[in-house]
Amino acid sequence: MKVFLSFDMEGVAGIVDWDQCVGPGADYQMGCRLTLGEVNAAIDGALEGGADEILVNDSHWKMENLPPDELHGNATYLSGPHKPHYMMEGLDGSFGAVFFVAYHGSISGESSTLSHTYNPAVVSHVELNGVRVGESGINALVALAHGVPVALVTGDQRTAEESEAFMPGAERVVVKQSITRFSASNLHPEVARQLIREGARRAVERAGELSPPAISLPARLDISFHNADMAEISTWARGIERTGLSTVAIEGEDPLSMFRSFVAMTYLTRQVEGR
Repeated sequence: MKVFLSFDMEGVAGIVDWDQCVGPGADYQMGCRLTLGEVNAAIDGALEGGADEILVNDSHWKMENLPPDELHGNATYLSGPHKPHYMMEGLDGSFGAVFFVAYHGSISGESSTLSHTYNPAVVSHVELNGVRVGESGINALVALAHGVPVALVTGDQRTAEESEAFMPGAERVVVKQSITRFSASNLHPEVARQLIREGARRAVERAGELSPPAISLPARLDISFHNADMAEISTWARGIERTGLSTVAIEGEDPLSMFRSFVAMTYLTRQVEGR
């Protein structure tokens, strides 16, 4: 079985501050080391569960956060920021399971460590079919497009809760309990890695029983921005319609096209984001 692993950083046990997620500096180096530990734990567990090929997509910040030669299991490392499918680049129908490792809660949900939804300077709220979502729910559109189940989600308790709506059968591993957006009660990294390893093994073993994300089609993404300018600029991307002063919508039968429109919006708005 092939496993697609998309990892972020804010959901790692021990990470509670932006300095640990964005370099340079000693805090960032520590964050990278903690992230590597959780990614490798997921790889080890996947291999124990029967996976024979693993693609790791670096999905955080500049998307070049790990030393490729330190990934376990000869996993393939997909890195670099300019990817058409962004956090889901590389996924296709040949994979048997998707892992979301070290993900975080949505910007508009309950307090979650370093919560945001793609870009905290631009996006204030996103709903998928009327349900609040963060990055896990948005990225699940790509898994649906390729008919691959999301089998593992790791992060804080908010991430686990938010993933239940569209990924009901996924293994969920909670490595920290968020208190506020900048504080959490964290498991010891070794404990977190062991739980992730066990969850990844179970996820691969159960992947054949799981269905692709439970997202009804046609689907609709409703996106709210911090200001009207961002809403207007986002409509420069195909498939995005303005629905209000600072809101837009993306609708369709094709979840991959919807996701591509969302990514295009992300790139466009990031170029200006209030500057």
